[in-house]
Amino acid sequence: MVYGDAATVRKILTELGDTWAVVGLSNNRDRAAYGVAQVLQRFGKKVVPVHPKAETVHGEQGYASLADIPFDVDVVDVFVNSDLAGPVADEAVAKGAKAVWFQLGVVDEAAYERTRAAGLEMVMDRCPAIEIPRLN
Repeated sequence: MVYGDAATVRKILTELGDTWAVVGLSNNRDRAAYGVAQVLQRFGKKVVPVHPKAETVHGEQGYASLADIPFDVDVVDVFVNSDLAGPVADEAVAKGAKAVWFQLGVVDEAAYERTRAAGLEMVMDRCPAIEIPRLN
């Protein structure tokens, strides 16, 4: 099943804002989040690392949770296991984000339904680093 059609992908990447909280982003270069965050930065996105270690990554201050970020975020990009992703989506709704993006392999249908019902755009099981170059 496709969770987020081409129009939704385009809208999230081009219209909803450039501040992306990347949940699961740390300085571990072997993790997908590290490389995806670099691609997002190359395409003009402000990346906000969210990880329990609250590390500075790619020159951006990290925060331990979405709730700790002292400013608005537009999109929450989720790099956690599917069984942990639903609560992150709920935190994104509470934070006032405009969209939630679950990375490749991250699927939680109930979270998708809750997030959409709350009025947010959502893509699931896709990667913005793959999608964003396709827009040009």
